[in-house]
Amino acid sequence: MPVRLIDSLASTEALAEVFSDRSILQAMLDFETALAQVEARLKIIPQAAADAIKASARTDVFDIAALSHDTLRAGTPGIALVKALTGIVCSKDAAAAEFVHWGATSQDVADTALILLLKRAQPAIEADLVRAEVALWRLAEQHAHTIMLGRTLLQAAPPVTFGLKVAGWLASIHRGKERLTQTFSDALLVQFGGASGTLAALGPQGPAVARGLAQELGLTCPDAPWHTHRDRLAAVVCACGVLTGSLGKVARDVTLLMQGEVSEVAEPGGQGRGGSSTMPHKRNPIGCAVTLAAANRMPGLVASFLSAMVQEHERAVGGWQSEWPTIAAVIQATGLAVASIAEIAEGLAVNSTHMRANLDATQGTIFAEKATFLLAKKLGRNSAQQLLEHATRCALEQGRSLAKVLEEMPEVTRHLDQAALGKLEVAEDYLGSADTFRTQQLRASGLPNTNKKKQQNKKKRD
Repeated sequence: MPVRLIDSLASTEALAEVFSDRSILQAMLDFETALAQVEARLKIIPQAAADAIKASARTDVFDIAALSHDTLRAGTPGIALVKALTGIVCSKDAAAAEFVHWGATSQDVADTALILLLKRAQPAIEADLVRAEVALWRLAEQHAHTIMLGRTLLQAAPPVTFGLKVAGWLASIHRGKERLTQTFSDALLVQFGGASGTLAALGPQGPAVARGLAQELGLTCPDAPWHTHRDRLAAVVCACGVLTGSLGKVARDVTLLMQGEVSEVAEPGGQGRGGSSTMPHKRNPIGCAVTLAAANRMPGLVASFLSAMVQEHERAVGGWQSEWPTIAAVIQATGLAVASIAEIAEGLAVNSTHMRANLDATQGTIFAEKATFLLAKKLGRNSAQQLLEHATRCALEQGRSLAKVLEEMPEVTRHLDQAALGKLEVAEDYLGSADTFRTQQLRASGLPNTNKKKQQNKKKRD
């Protein structure tokens, strides 16, 4: 379905559909249908009643506006749904209507419906995460030896490779993906506890109904109902928060590298994307903008959910009722950020020429650390650092390279020969373990290409 205009910068179309009125209603009806079918198999209710309930559980026969109105009056969507479903069943089979929602409570249908929505959302998010990971892996490989400025506190620092930077993005996103996958797995549980979490209305058959209901819906059956224990959902929300923060970090880096004065990378453009209403020359970082917007919203959403975890006894007043819009916003913001970063990574333009030009524009001052450590062996670190602070100031003030300034300082040339000074500003010679760190992070990502390499290496060893 199309995203509502007010949510157009807050969701993908796929996730807007997951949390649409029809989708939410269908999830609640799926619960009621599955419950009736399981109870019929266990001889708790008549099969004819279960069939009548199933036949009536069609979204097109419900008045969603009326359901929304009644939900506000009742304080839970479960009550409104059960009342409406009972009425529809009754119009066809009065006897069957007596068995709608048998042994369940309103929170059972609401919570299980929410879990079913999460189950639907997970593949959409994970598919875009895979896209992002594959694209970032390729970038990290393509630019393994593309040298650029390191930047600390937004100032020029010794060189790094763009491949290393991208591998860092990938590693963080991959860790976030693994956390999210695990928390989804832990949270996809049926909710079925009845009035106060004991299933007393079903007598000794309560656990069997719970197990059957979980199987029918493709969910896991927990050890006990979890009505006011929201820790598993909180873990999903927190994992989304951390992942979106990692995606936001990528977006922040890309926006900074896209600045006109830097021009080292550029988001993919296209018709209607990244332009300005008044400035035709603009190529704005739109994917980064919506990712950062999601990352900006997320801490408040996470905090909102965590504050609602403190729920009373066996049924909450207010905390539970606050969760649906919060979780929907969290999942949609995460999904949009993931999809945006995937699109950016798949089409990112890298300007290695500008990267080199920006590095050269520092006049070699970014190699002051290298010179300091070369001289420290002879002069001591403090003396060497003071000498290099003076030399870098001279280089910047005089518009000369650091190496040229050092060549004219006797206290330097006594210890460093012409060959050493001639190689001082060779960036390729001052990358340290950049490629080791890059490859280690790619290996940890577990992507097929890296696994294939590991298998090939293993065969060679064998």
